[in-house]
Amino acid sequence: MAVMAAPLMDRYPAISDLEARAKKRVPHFSWEYLDSGTGADQAVQRNADALGEITLVPQLLKGKFDPAVETELFGITYTAPIGIAPVGLTGLIWPGADAALAAAAADRRIPYCMSTVSTTSPEVAGPAADGMGWFQLYPPREADMRKDLIDRAQASGFTTLVVTADVPARSRRERQVKAQIRVPPKIGPKLIAQSAINPSWSMGVLKNGLPRFRTLEKYVDKATMQHIAGFVGASLGGTLSYDYLSDVRKEWRGPLVVKGILDPDDAERCLERGADAIWVSNHGGRQLDGSIAAIHALPAILERIDGRVPVIFDSGIRSGLDVARALAMGADFVFCGRAFLFGVAALGANGAGHAYDVLADELVNVMAQTGCRHIADLPLRLNP
Repeated sequence: MAVMAAPLMDRYPAISDLEARAKKRVPHFSWEYLDSGTGADQAVQRNADALGEITLVPQLLKGKFDPAVETELFGITYTAPIGIAPVGLTGLIWPGADAALAAAAADRRIPYCMSTVSTTSPEVAGPAADGMGWFQLYPPREADMRKDLIDRAQASGFTTLVVTADVPARSRRERQVKAQIRVPPKIGPKLIAQSAINPSWSMGVLKNGLPRFRTLEKYVDKATMQHIAGFVGASLGGTLSYDYLSDVRKEWRGPLVVKGILDPDDAERCLERGADAIWVSNHGGRQLDGSIAAIHALPAILERIDGRVPVIFDSGIRSGLDVARALAMGADFVFCGRAFLFGVAALGANGAGHAYDVLADELVNVMAQTGCRHIADLPLRLNP
């Protein structure tokens, strides 16, 4: 008689379990791309340490209740205030990752924010996300290209546009340099050896092909990774200004979010230019190693915004407890990137959904443990 495998939650009850399995299943260069920050990775650690300092005070004897985590944002009701943050070059981390992320968002009814430099196209990811898709815009330098990207995202069913502000220049990301991460990948003995000892990843590449910036292929004469990689460096980023943001506001008809804000004055100026939400983030510690922890930037921005628009948070989220901590500090919604990619790399197509299940189950448990029936109750339990 065959022995049935244990349910996923029994085998991988924490994001750290998915992280450990993912590290064993992907080549070293893929892992370095996903896991690394920049510099000495101090900003990555600072994010985690700052979240870990936040404690909650349980209030008990509340009787029986089921915590409610459904959250409305921009007129859409999501199953929980948990979203999939944009990650570039997802196909390098795990072949077919984009499809898995979009499918998980559609199935769990949570937002999936697709990056301009992911390895799918809006025309594929938008319908697959089934109304749960957000599109992250790396600012093109050419206005015509920007307008076309925005139109493509709108036509593909993406509901919300996220303009990334926190990549004014390329980050150094020394671990990625040492791992020889290049676009296109340099096929040599080192890459072949790393791929050979990770057969599941290699078989996925054979099935899905080498990762490609499919969104951007339309704008390049020769749709090779080498030409597109050069195009990305020459055509995206380094242009964002408040006037540019005003132009984007005129071209996008739905909710507009500005991502990567850490300064209250920046947040205020974004609102003046038509932003419908502020996304507090230090890019997961991947841009500036000396950056303030994102969670430490959140209170001042919340004070300045004063409830006028939602405030979204990411950076350092590795558990449902971390989600609860960010919500307790006043965030309206929480996104995470690495946690979902750990899930995909660990478990393939089912991994992103399981990562969500872990985060949501932990969030509900934290609320039960602290006597919170609703998300709005969490800030009242913050330990000063």
